[in-house]
Amino acid sequence: MAAAQKIVFSNFLSLLFHGSGGGAPPAALPPHSSEKVCIHRRAPDAARLAEATALVVDVEGGLLLSHSLFPYFMLVAVEAGGFFRGLILLLLYPAIACAGAIGGGDVAVRAMAFVAFCGLSAARFRAGRAVLPRWLLEDVGLEAFDALRRRPFGAAGKRAVVVWASRMPRVMVEPFLKEYLIADAADVVAAREMKVLWGFYTGLMEEGDGEAASKARKKLIEEEGAFVGDDVVGISGGSMEFLGHTLSSSCKEVYVVSAEEKSKWRPLPRREYPRPLVFHDGRLAFLPTPLATIAMFVWLPYGAALAVARLTVAMVLPYRYATLILAATGQSWRLRGSPPPSSRSPSRGQLYVCNHRTLIDPVYVSIGLDRPVRAVSYSLSRLSEILSPIGRTVHLVRNRAHDGAAMARLLDGGAHVVVCPEGTTCREPYLLRFSPLFTELSGDGVVPVALAVETAMFHATTAGGWKSMDPLYYMANPRMCYTLEFLDIVDTAPVGNGVAASTDVANRVQRMMAAALGYECTMLTRKDKYLMLAGNDGLVGAKGPTCQ
Repeated sequence: MAAAQKIVFSNFLSLLFHGSGGGAPPAALPPHSSEKVCIHRRAPDAARLAEATALVVDVEGGLLLSHSLFPYFMLVAVEAGGFFRGLILLLLYPAIACAGAIGGGDVAVRAMAFVAFCGLSAARFRAGRAVLPRWLLEDVGLEAFDALRRRPFGAAGKRAVVVWASRMPRVMVEPFLKEYLIADAADVVAAREMKVLWGFYTGLMEEGDGEAASKARKKLIEEEGAFVGDDVVGISGGSMEFLGHTLSSSCKEVYVVSAEEKSKWRPLPRREYPRPLVFHDGRLAFLPTPLATIAMFVWLPYGAALAVARLTVAMVLPYRYATLILAATGQSWRLRGSPPPSSRSPSRGQLYVCNHRTLIDPVYVSIGLDRPVRAVSYSLSRLSEILSPIGRTVHLVRNRAHDGAAMARLLDGGAHVVVCPEGTTCREPYLLRFSPLFTELSGDGVVPVALAVETAMFHATTAGGWKSMDPLYYMANPRMCYTLEFLDIVDTAPVGNGVAASTDVANRVQRMMAAALGYECTMLTRKDKYLMLAGNDGLVGAKGPTCQ
């Protein structure tokens, strides 16, 4: 009795802090599994994978580094349901961990899924595509993915089919697998569906291993050259729980990577991603493990008060005093190099072109120059404009003639103008396509400004959330830092003289910024970003001529 209590208690602590029952005894095998499946406590070698006609991969055990699923359900709870739902999940997690230690990991998964999903609109749910892939990619083991990615063609002359089995709901894991990891169209995702009633998630998952697992098992049976018990190889790790899965009975052999061997796996480097991760959404800038989530909720009241104090200081005091006070609170900035000389024409302003990281970009350009600037933007909420310490923003309407004339008037009036030709923000180390309009405006040349921003807890941008809260989220961070670098002036006179194409000069400026920041250039646009993250083209209609 004492030994049983000790096992349950150790599993409870393991689930509570790590999300996996580290000391749990192996899960009981199904009757058929113990007779038909050959189990190996190691990773499969390349030769064995080459012989297999199909592979069944346990996503949590055989692909991801961590067994903990709590962070991913917390991301769904906070990003799709709000902070209150996340707080409920955090408060219930000790009980959920205890239930998982006693009744098995699937009990904990179902409980977390209920709290995270219950009441969410199924049609509007986009966290699985916009938020989770970033964090799941960072959790992929390089050794595991390398073996699967480089699986050779078998004796039959075709690649082995891969069935990805996951305990997470399909809407959480399928976008990550299909859009970022799966190279072959024949590969299958076997994950359970969340039940929907009247367009809303009930919080309940399919019974058993789900209909997708049954279909995947049928596919393995009917796949040419792949029969039950023929040569299907299963890959899992950490624990023996996968052996209770429906698909394990379709395997001839199952390789269970030991916890010791798995601890030596390395994270998949960004350069090894099958598809570059350019866009992602969500407010949280950290992976919400149990302890990190507790720290966030403890910080929130202080962060809200600090945000108000920082905004007050920034709007009331001159830059030279405000920046010193803000730096003492954790809001710092760095200037690399020196600001450029003033425009060669005393009566004409200067155009500054910067990459777009947050709505606060023009404010830091103004601080770096130590002079007022005018910002132009395609989209800015009324609250953000009110809180701006640099004055009223000039709204563009996505009409080339109108927007060009508006910026030309500002320059002719002697204003220093800041423009972000990407048209939208990008968090990752990539630059989106630069609109060439800025190259046609200034005969004195343009000054490229390379910007980078670091935040500790919250992102100051969103594609599917409330944009008016962007500056408040930025100010609520415990610490953050902007880095500015003024690059050499780029002569745009050849564009005005018809000697050079505006797109060539715009691409040159993009490459200069990318080289300074260590980023990569892309031809992606605002429309690409919003279609992926929000399901729209990113255009918001407004009354009057200043369409936002």
